[in-house]
Amino acid sequence: MKLLTSLIFIILLLMFSCTNNQEKERTNSEKSSYFDYSNSDDQLTGGIKMIPIETSKGTFNVYTKRMGNNPKMRVLLLHGGPGGTHEVFGNFEGFLPNEEIEYIYYDQLDSYYSDKPNDSTLWTTEHFVEEVEQVRKALNLNKDNFYLLGQSWGGILAMEYALKYQDNIKGLIISNMMASAPEYTKYANEVLGPQMNPEILKEIMEMEANKDFENPRYSELLMNHYYTQHIMRKPLAEWPKSVNLLFEHLNPGIYVYMQGHSEFGMTGNATLKDWDVSGRLKEIRVPTLMLGGKYDTMDPKYLEWMATEVQKGRSVTTDGSHLSQFDDPETYFNGLIKFIKDVDAGEFK
Repeated sequence: MKLLTSLIFIILLLMFSCTNNQEKERTNSEKSSYFDYSNSDDQLTGGIKMIPIETSKGTFNVYTKRMGNNPKMRVLLLHGGPGGTHEVFGNFEGFLPNEEIEYIYYDQLDSYYSDKPNDSTLWTTEHFVEEVEQVRKALNLNKDNFYLLGQSWGGILAMEYALKYQDNIKGLIISNMMASAPEYTKYANEVLGPQMNPEILKEIMEMEANKDFENPRYSELLMNHYYTQHIMRKPLAEWPKSVNLLFEHLNPGIYVYMQGHSEFGMTGNATLKDWDVSGRLKEIRVPTLMLGGKYDTMDPKYLEWMATEVQKGRSVTTDGSHLSQFDDPETYFNGLIKFIKDVDAGEFK
């Protein structure tokens, strides 16, 4: 009897061992390669590449960091500003990895981790378009996998890039940016400004008229009465660290040069104040998503119209503001992820 019991135990042990090994083999074979950086040239740097950019003023390096690994869906992120940082996309890590969508942080020249030649002759849309093209080539992005997402000023850059190099793109995402700077300025002054407390608005306008932009009161009023309504709809104390770091690391020189001091559109000598490609949207053939916010500094109805102007457009309007990825992430990321996957599957309509 003892011998029989021992034989049964041994048989069961062998069966369990075989089952366990089969499970391990199955698990290993099904293991996702999304976080596998082995045998890649950026493994030792954790996905970081400093990419040399050739310009008329010499060669400079820009910072990129690859997150994840998916040769079919790769999203290059263009931050706002100008002079902002990749930190504006800080919460993408909470949404895209679960969908195994690869995305790439990128600081444009004169921004944060990238070189800062501080040469205003390079602060043009033409320069930045060519910079993006050089980054694309260095990262081996192509028409079979390359999604370009531009937020705010990055949206301007993405539109300009698409109008010149759209044959390199699989999908285009314009996040929180209108196709016309004059229309943006008009919306800020005629729609958003009047929504403010008249006394607060009057004080802000007086400081702008006097070019008193360095006055701490100017920033205080904007942050508490405009930014918390139209940049990110949360009390300042609840703003996430990545957004605070964005403002901390912003390059004010390039920002003022191209965007201007005022937050009510682009004014003064800002080089982008007359920028307008609204009449050329119909030239964009690639699948395009317009992401707007109900309370954005950009007119959400205008972004919906933009989606009807491009040849293959779709629009998503969140219940958030300029940084919709933070104040309405559910709508923002659901729309973004569905767009990328629809395009990838050939099901975009």
